[in-house]
Amino acid sequence: MHALPYWRLSGYYFFYFAFIGAFSPYFGLYLQSLSFSAWDIGLLMSQMQLMRLFAPYLWGALADRLAQRVAVVRLAGLLSLLGFSTFFVVSGFVPMLMAMALLAFFWSAALPLVETLTFDHLRAEPARYSRIRLWGSIGFIAAVMGTGALLDRVPLPGLLWVIVGTLGGILVYAWAVPEALPSESAEAHLPVATIIRQARVRALFAACFAMSAAHGALYVFYSIHLSDHHYSKFLVGCLWSLGVVAEIVVFFFMAGLLRRFGLRTLLLVSFSAAVLRFLLIAWGADWLSVMIFAQLLHGLTFGAYHAAAIAAVNRWFPGHCQARGQALYSSLSFGAGGLVGGLLSGWTWDAWGAAPTYAISSAFALVGLVVVATWVKKADLDACAGADSVDRGVT
Repeated sequence: MHALPYWRLSGYYFFYFAFIGAFSPYFGLYLQSLSFSAWDIGLLMSQMQLMRLFAPYLWGALADRLAQRVAVVRLAGLLSLLGFSTFFVVSGFVPMLMAMALLAFFWSAALPLVETLTFDHLRAEPARYSRIRLWGSIGFIAAVMGTGALLDRVPLPGLLWVIVGTLGGILVYAWAVPEALPSESAEAHLPVATIIRQARVRALFAACFAMSAAHGALYVFYSIHLSDHHYSKFLVGCLWSLGVVAEIVVFFFMAGLLRRFGLRTLLLVSFSAAVLRFLLIAWGADWLSVMIFAQLLHGLTFGAYHAAAIAAVNRWFPGHCQARGQALYSSLSFGAGGLVGGLLSGWTWDAWGAAPTYAISSAFALVGLVVVATWVKKADLDACAGADSVDRGVT
């Protein structure tokens, strides 16, 4: 058995999610400082979701064809860094839009491939996946809190250098991560199109689309929403970090929760929590205690939800279908759902304000809850609740 490259994989996750921790909460504030409107900010930020519609699947298909997943991950890391560097020289909406699209196209390629690499390295001990992925959450917390504290002391353009640092870390660890032989199973060569035609798969992807659309306003406007209610940047960072701490706690106990309650129950609870969370954000921003509780719900609305969803995807897309299954999950949920949620929130924020925007987020979560309750049956997910799938589902 080959030695597990624990620290190399963990380091990659650390910097990948550190990028998100520096970018997602604060880049909207940076764009606002450049006098872009809420609609412009929503459109610019939505490029991260737009490129997830097709980029992960294209890159995944390329990696499958070349049988060179690590090479594609390294190329994506290099081009992401070069793409973001254009923000130092561009100005104006159209050049910024092109720069954002370039960054998003390359950055969105890597994670589904790294996920499959990690699973293949952990073939004999999948329970250790949560201990590797945990470093991604730690990286997010370090970045979101450190960046928030820094931006209370330096001008907002300093954010660009922080993000360059995280992308540089991604590139370093992309070069350090080794290739792994892909796993095989009796269903390994089942056509992807056949899997997608299954009703359970279509229903789960539809619910995942709704959940990501519900989070669109959160990722684009949450920091602006708190800033408008006179929260300091450091406190904004603390609230973002609190959500990730809740996520880490859920990740740590996820295997036991899945064995006790099952995937379907956890999905239903997660969607129900999202309905409540966005209503609290909509009308409770004046109360710090309400915002703290709403952020603690992130452990369910992302942590438990994502762990349960990815467990099902890993089970339903076996063998050589796994990279494309991960890419489809990323594209249809974080890509299409995030795009719709981000663009819609950009329009409603200007037209109606913050509270109606987050009420619409709650409505998206309610749609996802209905889809899971109606079309994703317990029997469809029972096969995913075995020890292997449970452990691999903890993210």
